[in-house]
Amino acid sequence: MKYIDEYRKKDLILGVSEEIKKISKKEISLMEVCGGHTMAIHRFGLHFLLPPNIHLLSGPGCPVCVSGQHFIDTAIAYSRLPGSIITTYGDLIRVPGSASSLEKEKAGGQDIRIVYSVLESLEIAVKNPGKNVIFLGIGFETTAPLTAAAIEEALKRNIRNFSVLSSHKVMPPVMKALVRDGVKINGFIAPGHVTAITGTGIYKDLTESFGLGVVVSGFEPVDMMQSILMLVAQFEAGKPRVEVQYQRVVREEGNPVAQKLLNKVFELKDDRWRGLGLIPLSGLKIRPGLSSFDAEKMFPLEVPVASEPKGCICGLILRGLKTPLECRLFQKKCTPSDPVGACMVSAEGTCATYYKYRS
Repeated sequence: MKYIDEYRKKDLILGVSEEIKKISKKEISLMEVCGGHTMAIHRFGLHFLLPPNIHLLSGPGCPVCVSGQHFIDTAIAYSRLPGSIITTYGDLIRVPGSASSLEKEKAGGQDIRIVYSVLESLEIAVKNPGKNVIFLGIGFETTAPLTAAAIEEALKRNIRNFSVLSSHKVMPPVMKALVRDGVKINGFIAPGHVTAITGTGIYKDLTESFGLGVVVSGFEPVDMMQSILMLVAQFEAGKPRVEVQYQRVVREEGNPVAQKLLNKVFELKDDRWRGLGLIPLSGLKIRPGLSSFDAEKMFPLEVPVASEPKGCICGLILRGLKTPLECRLFQKKCTPSDPVGACMVSAEGTCATYYKYRS
Protein backbone atom coordinates (compact mmCIF):
# COMPACT_ATOMS: atom_id res chain seq x y z
CA MET A 1 0.00 0.00 0.00
CA LYS A 2 1.64 3.21 -1.17
CA TYR A 3 2.71 5.62 1.60
CA ILE A 4 1.51 3.38 4.43
CA ASP A 5 3.45 0.11 4.52
CA GLU A 6 6.59 1.87 3.30
CA TYR A 7 6.51 4.14 6.34
CA ARG A 8 5.94 1.36 8.87
CA LYS A 9 8.92 -0.85 8.06
CA LYS A 10 10.59 -2.01 11.23
CA ASP A 11 14.13 -1.86 9.87
CA LEU A 12 13.68 1.74 8.73
CA ILE A 13 12.23 2.81 12.07
CA LEU A 14 15.02 1.15 14.03
CA GLY A 15 17.62 2.55 11.64
CA VAL A 16 16.44 6.11 12.24
CA SER A 17 16.36 5.38 15.98
CA GLU A 18 20.04 4.43 15.87
CA GLU A 19 20.90 7.60 13.94
CA ILE A 20 19.15 9.69 16.59
CA LYS A 21 21.07 7.94 19.37
CA LYS A 22 24.37 8.60 17.58
CA ILE A 23 23.97 12.35 17.24
CA SER A 24 21.81 13.32 20.24
CA LYS A 25 23.99 14.47 23.13
CA LYS A 26 22.11 17.37 24.78
CA GLU A 27 18.88 17.44 26.78
CA ILE A 28 16.13 18.43 24.35
CA SER A 29 12.36 18.90 24.65
CA LEU A 30 10.28 18.58 21.50
CA MET A 31 6.56 19.32 21.36
CA GLU A 32 4.11 17.87 18.88
CA VAL A 33 1.12 20.14 18.34
CA CYS A 34 -1.11 17.64 16.59
CA GLY A 35 -3.30 14.98 18.15
CA GLY A 36 -2.55 12.68 15.22
CA HIS A 37 1.15 12.88 16.06
CA THR A 38 0.44 12.15 19.73
CA MET A 39 -1.50 9.05 18.69
CA ALA A 40 1.28 7.86 16.37
CA ILE A 41 3.98 8.28 19.04
CA HIS A 42 2.11 6.15 21.58
CA ARG A 43 0.44 3.72 19.19
CA PHE A 44 3.79 2.67 17.75
CA GLY A 45 5.76 3.08 20.99
CA LEU A 46 8.18 5.56 19.41
CA HIS A 47 9.08 7.14 22.75
CA PHE A 48 10.71 3.81 23.73
CA LEU A 49 13.07 4.11 20.75
CA LEU A 50 14.57 7.41 21.85
CA PRO A 51 17.47 8.09 24.23
CA PRO A 52 16.51 9.42 27.69
CA ASN A 53 17.78 12.93 26.94
CA ILE A 54 14.99 13.45 24.37
CA HIS A 55 11.71 14.51 25.94
CA LEU A 56 8.48 14.51 23.90
CA LEU A 57 5.74 16.88 25.04
CA SER A 58 2.13 16.69 23.89
CA GLY A 59 0.74 20.13 23.12
CA PRO A 60 -2.61 21.71 22.22
CA GLY A 61 -3.16 19.75 19.03
CA CYS A 62 -6.61 18.25 19.62
CA PRO A 63 -9.38 20.54 18.26
CA VAL A 64 -12.02 19.08 20.57
CA CYS A 65 -9.74 19.44 23.59
CA VAL A 66 -8.77 23.08 23.05
CA SER A 67 -12.34 24.25 22.45
CA GLY A 68 -13.04 25.94 25.74
CA GLN A 69 -15.72 25.29 28.30
CA HIS A 70 -17.48 28.52 27.28
CA PHE A 71 -17.87 27.23 23.70
CA ILE A 72 -19.45 23.99 24.94
CA ASP A 73 -21.78 25.87 27.29
CA THR A 74 -22.79 28.21 24.45
CA ALA A 75 -23.52 25.26 22.16
CA ILE A 76 -25.70 23.72 24.88
CA ALA A 77 -27.55 27.02 25.28
CA TYR A 78 -28.19 27.15 21.52
CA SER A 79 -29.53 23.61 21.57
CA ARG A 80 -32.21 24.77 23.99
CA LEU A 81 -33.43 27.59 21.74
CA PRO A 82 -36.88 26.85 20.25
CA GLY A 83 -36.65 25.72 16.64
CA SER A 84 -32.92 25.04 16.63
CA ILE A 85 -31.03 22.07 15.22
CA ILE A 86 -27.41 21.67 16.30
CA THR A 87 -25.07 19.83 13.92
CA THR A 88 -21.65 18.72 15.10
CA TYR A 89 -18.80 16.31 14.56
CA GLY A 90 -19.10 13.24 16.74
CA ASP A 91 -16.37 13.76 19.35
CA LEU A 92 -17.67 17.14 20.46
CA ILE A 93 -21.02 15.77 21.59
CA ARG A 94 -19.47 14.04 24.62
CA VAL A 95 -17.34 16.91 25.96
CA PRO A 96 -18.63 17.87 29.42
CA GLY A 97 -19.88 21.41 29.86
CA SER A 98 -20.38 23.18 33.17
CA ALA A 99 -23.59 21.34 34.03
CA SER A 100 -24.44 19.21 31.01
CA SER A 101 -23.16 18.02 27.64
CA LEU A 102 -24.56 17.92 24.12
CA GLU A 103 -24.97 14.17 24.57
CA LYS A 104 -27.15 14.69 27.64
CA GLU A 105 -29.12 17.44 25.91
CA LYS A 106 -29.77 15.13 22.96
CA ALA A 107 -30.95 12.40 25.32
CA GLY A 108 -33.23 14.99 26.91
CA GLY A 109 -34.94 15.70 23.60
CA GLN A 110 -32.94 18.54 22.01
CA ASP A 111 -32.37 18.22 18.26
CA ILE A 112 -28.63 17.58 18.03
CA ARG A 113 -27.28 15.68 15.03
CA ILE A 114 -23.86 14.22 14.29
CA VAL A 115 -22.55 14.97 10.79
CA TYR A 116 -19.46 13.77 8.97
CA SER A 117 -19.21 16.89 6.82
CA VAL A 118 -20.36 20.46 7.30
CA LEU A 119 -22.09 20.16 3.92
CA GLU A 120 -24.50 17.69 5.52
CA SER A 121 -25.64 20.59 7.69
CA LEU A 122 -26.68 22.51 4.59
CA GLU A 123 -28.88 19.65 3.43
CA ILE A 124 -30.45 19.43 6.88
CA ALA A 125 -31.20 23.15 6.64
CA VAL A 126 -32.78 22.72 3.20
CA LYS A 127 -35.00 19.89 4.48
CA ASN A 128 -36.01 21.85 7.59
CA PRO A 129 -36.83 25.38 6.35
CA GLY A 130 -38.69 26.25 9.56
CA LYS A 131 -35.69 25.47 11.79
CA ASN A 132 -32.39 27.24 12.46
CA VAL A 133 -29.49 24.89 11.79
CA ILE A 134 -26.36 25.81 13.76
CA PHE A 135 -23.13 24.03 12.88
CA LEU A 136 -20.42 23.85 15.55
CA GLY A 137 -17.24 24.77 13.69
CA ILE A 138 -14.10 23.39 15.34
CA GLY A 139 -10.61 22.60 14.13
CA PHE A 140 -7.51 24.37 12.88
CA GLU A 141 -6.52 25.61 9.44
CA THR A 142 -7.19 22.11 8.08
CA THR A 143 -10.96 22.04 8.64
CA ALA A 144 -11.73 25.78 8.60
CA PRO A 145 -11.65 25.96 4.76
CA LEU A 146 -14.41 23.31 4.66
CA THR A 147 -16.58 25.49 6.91
CA ALA A 148 -15.77 28.47 4.70
CA ALA A 149 -16.81 26.49 1.62
CA ALA A 150 -20.13 25.61 3.30
CA ILE A 151 -20.84 29.28 4.04
CA GLU A 152 -20.01 30.15 0.43
CA GLU A 153 -22.38 27.41 -0.76
CA ALA A 154 -25.14 28.59 1.59
CA LEU A 155 -24.77 32.11 0.21
CA LYS A 156 -24.84 30.84 -3.36
CA ARG A 157 -27.95 28.72 -2.75
CA ASN A 158 -29.60 31.34 -0.53
CA ILE A 159 -29.89 28.96 2.42
CA ARG A 160 -30.69 31.45 5.16
CA ASN A 161 -31.49 29.12 8.06
CA PHE A 162 -27.89 27.93 8.35
CA SER A 163 -25.24 29.47 10.61
CA VAL A 164 -21.92 28.58 12.25
CA LEU A 165 -20.77 28.89 15.85
CA SER A 166 -17.06 29.21 15.16
CA SER A 167 -14.41 27.81 17.45
CA HIS A 168 -11.95 27.48 14.57
CA LYS A 169 -8.41 28.30 15.64
CA VAL A 170 -5.03 28.98 14.06
CA MET A 171 -1.83 27.32 15.18
CA PRO A 172 1.06 29.86 15.28
CA PRO A 173 -0.25 32.13 18.09
CA VAL A 174 -0.65 29.26 20.56
CA MET A 175 2.80 27.91 19.74
CA LYS A 176 4.27 31.32 20.53
CA ALA A 177 2.12 31.65 23.65
CA LEU A 178 3.53 28.42 25.05
CA VAL A 179 7.09 29.64 24.58
CA ARG A 180 6.30 33.03 26.12
CA ASP A 181 4.71 31.27 29.09
CA GLY A 182 8.02 29.57 29.81
CA VAL A 183 7.23 26.02 28.71
CA LYS A 184 10.60 24.42 27.98
CA ILE A 185 10.52 23.72 24.25
CA ASN A 186 13.55 23.36 22.00
CA GLY A 187 11.66 22.53 18.83
CA PHE A 188 8.26 21.81 17.37
CA ILE A 189 6.99 18.83 15.39
CA ALA A 190 4.49 20.70 13.22
CA PRO A 191 1.30 19.21 11.76
CA GLY A 192 1.49 18.17 8.13
CA HIS A 193 -2.19 18.63 7.32
CA VAL A 194 -2.30 22.19 8.70
CA THR A 195 0.85 23.14 6.81
CA ALA A 196 -0.50 21.60 3.59
CA ILE A 197 -3.07 24.42 3.73
CA THR A 198 -1.05 27.30 5.18
CA GLY A 199 2.42 26.70 3.79
CA THR A 200 5.59 26.87 5.87
CA GLY A 201 5.71 30.65 6.28
CA ILE A 202 3.51 30.55 9.39
CA TYR A 203 6.45 29.12 11.39
CA LYS A 204 9.04 31.68 10.30
CA ASP A 205 8.69 33.82 13.42
CA LEU A 206 9.23 30.84 15.72
CA THR A 207 12.68 30.38 14.20
CA GLU A 208 13.64 34.03 13.78
CA SER A 209 12.26 35.47 17.04
CA PHE A 210 12.45 32.48 19.38
CA GLY A 211 15.32 30.47 17.92
CA LEU A 212 13.30 27.27 17.70
CA GLY A 213 13.48 24.60 15.05
CA VAL A 214 10.28 23.48 13.32
CA VAL A 215 9.91 20.31 11.26
CA VAL A 216 6.64 19.63 9.44
CA SER A 217 5.95 15.94 9.85
CA GLY A 218 3.81 13.23 8.35
CA PHE A 219 1.88 10.80 10.54
CA GLU A 220 3.48 7.39 10.07
CA PRO A 221 6.20 6.07 12.39
CA VAL A 222 9.04 6.61 9.91
CA ASP A 223 7.77 10.17 9.38
CA MET A 224 7.78 10.87 13.08
CA MET A 225 11.21 9.38 13.73
CA GLN A 226 12.75 11.20 10.77
CA SER A 227 11.24 14.49 11.98
CA ILE A 228 12.74 13.96 15.43
CA LEU A 229 16.10 13.19 13.81
CA MET A 230 15.91 16.44 11.81
CA LEU A 231 15.08 18.50 14.91
CA VAL A 232 17.85 16.87 16.94
CA ALA A 233 20.34 17.56 14.15
CA GLN A 234 19.29 21.23 14.08
CA PHE A 235 19.57 21.53 17.84
CA GLU A 236 22.96 19.85 18.10
CA ALA A 237 24.32 22.10 15.31
CA GLY A 238 22.75 25.23 16.82
CA LYS A 239 21.03 26.02 13.51
CA PRO A 240 17.24 26.15 14.03
CA ARG A 241 15.14 26.46 10.88
CA VAL A 242 11.88 25.41 9.28
CA GLU A 243 12.11 22.11 7.42
CA VAL A 244 9.55 19.87 5.76
CA GLN A 245 9.82 16.14 6.33
CA TYR A 246 6.35 15.56 4.82
CA GLN A 247 7.45 16.52 1.32
CA ARG A 248 5.10 14.10 -0.39
CA VAL A 249 2.19 16.29 0.71
CA VAL A 250 3.38 19.71 1.91
CA ARG A 251 4.53 22.50 -0.40
CA GLU A 252 6.24 25.65 0.85
CA GLU A 253 3.43 27.86 -0.47
CA GLY A 254 0.64 25.62 0.88
CA ASN A 255 -2.74 25.56 -0.85
CA PRO A 256 -3.48 29.03 -2.31
CA VAL A 257 -7.07 28.13 -3.20
CA ALA A 258 -7.90 27.09 0.36
CA GLN A 259 -6.08 30.12 1.76
CA LYS A 260 -8.08 32.47 -0.47
CA LEU A 261 -11.37 30.89 0.60
CA LEU A 262 -10.36 31.01 4.25
CA ASN A 263 -9.46 34.69 4.09
CA LYS A 264 -12.62 35.51 2.17
CA VAL A 265 -14.94 34.09 4.85
CA PHE A 266 -12.98 34.43 8.11
CA GLU A 267 -10.89 37.01 9.93
CA LEU A 268 -8.75 36.69 13.04
CA LYS A 269 -10.14 37.23 16.53
CA ASP A 270 -8.93 36.87 20.11
CA ASP A 271 -10.03 33.45 21.29
CA ARG A 272 -10.13 31.31 24.41
CA TRP A 273 -8.19 28.05 24.56
CA ARG A 274 -8.80 25.43 27.21
CA GLY A 275 -5.99 25.69 29.75
CA LEU A 276 -4.36 28.69 28.08
CA GLY A 277 -7.03 31.35 28.40
CA LEU A 278 -7.46 34.21 25.92
CA ILE A 279 -4.82 34.26 23.18
CA PRO A 280 -4.79 37.31 20.88
CA LEU A 281 -5.63 36.72 17.22
CA SER A 282 -5.68 32.96 17.64
CA GLY A 283 -9.23 32.25 16.46
CA LEU A 284 -11.33 32.71 13.35
CA LYS A 285 -14.60 34.62 13.21
CA ILE A 286 -16.92 35.12 10.27
CA ARG A 287 -16.43 38.42 8.48
CA PRO A 288 -19.04 41.16 9.04
CA GLY A 289 -20.28 40.95 5.44
CA LEU A 290 -21.35 37.36 6.12
CA SER A 291 -22.77 37.97 9.59
CA SER A 292 -26.10 36.35 8.66
CA PHE A 293 -24.19 33.04 8.84
CA ASP A 294 -22.60 33.87 12.21
CA ALA A 295 -24.59 32.21 15.01
CA GLU A 296 -23.18 34.61 17.62
CA LYS A 297 -24.54 37.58 15.64
CA MET A 298 -27.86 35.96 14.76
CA PHE A 299 -28.60 34.52 18.20
CA PRO A 300 -26.81 36.65 20.81
CA LEU A 301 -26.67 34.99 24.22
CA GLU A 302 -24.97 35.81 27.50
CA VAL A 303 -23.23 32.67 28.70
CA PRO A 304 -20.99 32.93 31.81
CA VAL A 305 -17.34 31.93 31.43
CA ALA A 306 -16.92 28.67 33.32
CA SER A 307 -13.98 27.05 35.08
CA GLU A 308 -12.47 23.62 34.42
CA PRO A 309 -14.01 20.57 36.17
CA LYS A 310 -12.65 20.11 39.68
CA GLY A 311 -9.53 17.96 39.76
CA CYS A 312 -9.11 17.93 35.96
CA ILE A 313 -5.64 18.93 34.72
CA CYS A 314 -6.51 18.87 31.01
CA GLY A 315 -5.33 22.48 30.71
CA LEU A 316 -1.89 21.64 32.10
CA ILE A 317 -1.66 18.61 29.82
CA LEU A 318 -2.47 20.75 26.77
CA ARG A 319 0.39 23.06 27.73
CA GLY A 320 2.85 20.18 27.99
CA LEU A 321 3.38 20.78 31.71
CA LYS A 322 1.80 17.54 32.91
CA THR A 323 1.03 14.10 31.54
CA PRO A 324 -2.18 12.12 32.10
CA LEU A 325 -0.28 9.82 34.46
CA GLU A 326 0.03 12.77 36.85
CA CYS A 327 -3.74 13.31 37.02
CA ARG A 328 -5.51 11.87 40.08
CA LEU A 329 -8.65 11.28 38.02
CA PHE A 330 -6.97 9.41 35.15
CA GLN A 331 -8.28 5.84 34.73
CA LYS A 332 -10.20 6.19 37.98
CA LYS A 333 -12.96 8.76 37.84
CA CYS A 334 -12.08 9.85 34.30
CA THR A 335 -12.35 7.20 31.56
CA PRO A 336 -13.38 7.24 27.88
CA SER A 337 -16.81 5.89 28.81
CA ASP A 338 -17.29 8.53 31.51
CA PRO A 339 -14.92 11.45 30.79
CA VAL A 340 -14.43 14.32 33.23
CA GLY A 341 -12.32 16.46 30.90
CA ALA A 342 -12.11 17.07 27.17
CA CYS A 343 -8.68 15.41 26.85
CA MET A 344 -10.32 12.03 27.53
CA VAL A 345 -13.09 12.47 24.95
CA SER A 346 -11.54 12.79 21.51
CA ALA A 347 -9.51 10.00 19.95
CA GLU A 348 -6.81 12.66 19.46
CA GLY A 349 -6.89 13.72 23.10
CA THR A 350 -3.72 13.02 25.08
CA CYS A 351 -5.60 11.35 27.95
CA ALA A 352 -7.56 9.11 25.59
CA THR A 353 -4.33 8.19 23.82
CA TYR A 354 -2.57 7.33 27.09
CA TYR A 355 -5.61 5.32 28.21
CA LYS A 356 -5.68 3.29 24.98
CA TYR A 357 -1.98 2.73 24.38
CA ARG A 358 -0.19 3.08 27.73
CA SER A 359 -2.55 1.49 30.24
